[in-house]
Amino acid sequence: MREGYFLLSVSNKKNLDLCIKYALAGFMNNISGIWTFEEIQVGDFISFLYGAKAHNLYKVAGKEAIKGAESLLPWQPITFQQSGKTYYFPFRLHLKPIRKLEEPLVRAEFAYVAENLLLRGGYRRTHFQADQTTLQAVSQMGNLYEEYVSPLELGNYQTFTPHFTKTRDAISIPEVFQFHEFILQSLVRQYLCDNENLAGFLSGSA
Repeated sequence: MREGYFLLSVSNKKNLDLCIKYALAGFMNNISGIWTFEEIQVGDFISFLYGAKAHNLYKVAGKEAIKGAESLLPWQPITFQQSGKTYYFPFRLHLKPIRKLEEPLVRAEFAYVAENLLLRGGYRRTHFQADQTTLQAVSQMGNLYEEYVSPLELGNYQTFTPHFTKTRDAISIPEVFQFHEFILQSLVRQYLCDNENLAGFLSGSA
């Protein structure tokens, strides 16, 4: 199976610093957060996107959905003034640092991301999938990551497996979300990323 490469949008510099300090990515308890969490798999690669720059290269080493994350470090809950809603970060990726870099998206190597993704989705999107050519280019940028990663001590906590439903009465965020078409699209993409599944699909036997 071919690994994916994603750029994850970070809302502010403080959160970016926390992500880098703990080699951790977190997604909010909304449909965008669960979409990103479900789309990115262990073994994929990510970089953080902030200030029109790509920051570092990581491999996803693990992922978990945490109960009671509104009271757990490292990110503080965010309240949006327009809606008055407060969001926190139950969906998390544990990352293995690969390379240290800070590269502007105006570089030719990021043309695929800048032209085909950012101009369409803007920073409202939580993540952007790039192609293998971009991943290969990023793998040669910057330097090998040699900085210390601080361990994040959360104490005892519980995890859960997110589910989806078509029934509104069954929705219980963050554990049960309404099913959306783009969740199905992510599942189809993951299925077809397996060479055997893709071959079966193309031959009409899948």
